[in-house]
Amino acid sequence: MNQFASYAAVPLRLVVGGVFLRHGVVKLQTGVPGTAEFLHSLGFPFAHIWAVILIVLETVGATSVALGLFTRVWAVGLAVVMVVAILRVRIPRGADFELEALLLAGALSLVALGDGPLSLWGMLRKR
Repeated sequence: MNQFASYAAVPLRLVVGGVFLRHGVVKLQTGVPGTAEFLHSLGFPFAHIWAVILIVLETVGATSVALGLFTRVWAVGLAVVMVVAILRVRIPRGADFELEALLLAGALSLVALGDGPLSLWGMLRKR
């Protein structure tokens, strides 16, 4: 392991968190009813509840990942979102899922790597 290996989580956190946040902001602007309508069209029961969970994961969770705060916990949730997106949205529609696969791989990598040394949690831990 080289001297920079522990910093691998930093760019990954920023990119994965940033992309999820971008998608979360769109859902936030659409609102819970709009997001729930989309989920309902995909056959999700309790679409309003899932819409709230999805919006929270993709905004609060993504921001936390980018900042390095409870990264592993949030990354598990984001990985689940990508598995569902691939299996329930992209594949049934015959759509490509390269972005979703990359985000899934990034989220799973963050589960393994954690926050890393340059993180909000790391700074809080030092105090």
